[in-house]
Amino acid sequence: MRIIELQNLDDPGLDVYARLTEAQLRSRVEPARGVFIAESPKVIASALDAGLQPVSLLMERRWIEGGARGLLARCGDIPVYTGERALLAQLTGYTLTRGVLCAMRRPAPRTPEEVCAGTRRVAVLEDIADSTNVGAIIRSAAALGVDAVLLSPGCCDPLCRRAVRVSMGTVFALPWARLGETAAGWPGAGLDRLRAMGFATAALALRDDSLPIDAPALRAAPRLAMLLGTEGDGLRPETVAACDYTARIPMHRGVDSLNVAAAAAVAFWELTR
Repeated sequence: MRIIELQNLDDPGLDVYARLTEAQLRSRVEPARGVFIAESPKVIASALDAGLQPVSLLMERRWIEGGARGLLARCGDIPVYTGERALLAQLTGYTLTRGVLCAMRRPAPRTPEEVCAGTRRVAVLEDIADSTNVGAIIRSAAALGVDAVLLSPGCCDPLCRRAVRVSMGTVFALPWARLGETAAGWPGAGLDRLRAMGFATAALALRDDSLPIDAPALRAAPRLAMLLGTEGDGLRPETVAACDYTARIPMHRGVDSLNVAAAAAVAFWELTR
C-alpha cells in the first residue's frame, strides 16, 4: 500500500471525495472511468467481496493500524490518503464516524434481461429520487428474498454515496439494472420489456379497485414485478393503468399511506413467501 500523508487538501487524488459531483463521479460520457464512494469497513468489504476494484482509500491515521488493517491487505498497491482528524474534517461532506472512505470503479452496466434471468420476484422503482429510500429498498429486497431490482430512467443512482451507505452494501450483492436510459423509455417500453420476460406487473397504489397485498392472484403469479412509485405522488397514472394488477397495503387509524421504503418491505415480505 502507498500511504500518502496529507499536509493540505490540494492533492488532486482527493477530488473524488469532496470536489466532484455525483454526476461527475458517474462519468456518463465515459462510463468505464466512473467511480463511486463506499463508506465504512463493512460496506467496503462487501464491495470487495463482489469483485469491485478499489481506486484509493481515505482514512484517519488511527485506522491504518486499527480497524482497516484487513481492508488494506485486500486492496493492493493503491493510494491510501491519511492525515489528522482536524485536517480531514475540512473535506466537504466528511462527516463520518466510521473513519474510512474508498473510491471504487463502477461495475459494468447490466441489462434487465441479464439480471432477471431465472428470477421470480423483482422490484421496479419508478422515479424514486431520495437516495435514502433507494438504499433502504435495496436492503429490504436483499433481506426479504427479492431476486433483482430494476429502476426507471428517472430513479436515483443506487451507487450514489448515501444509497450505498443506507443499503449496507447489499447493492453489491443484489442484481440491478435500469429499464432504459432516457425518459422516453418509460413506462411504455420498460413495461413491454417486463412482459416480454414473462412478468405479471403489480402496481402498489391506493385505489378503490385495488387488490389487497395478500390476494391469492398475486401470490400465485409465477413471475411478478412489484412497482413502487416516487415519494409523495406515487406511481404515474399511466403506469398504474398499464399494469396487470393494482395492489394496496390496508391502512388503519386514518393513515393514508406508508413511506415508500416501508411499503416496499411489507410488499416484499408478503409476495416473496
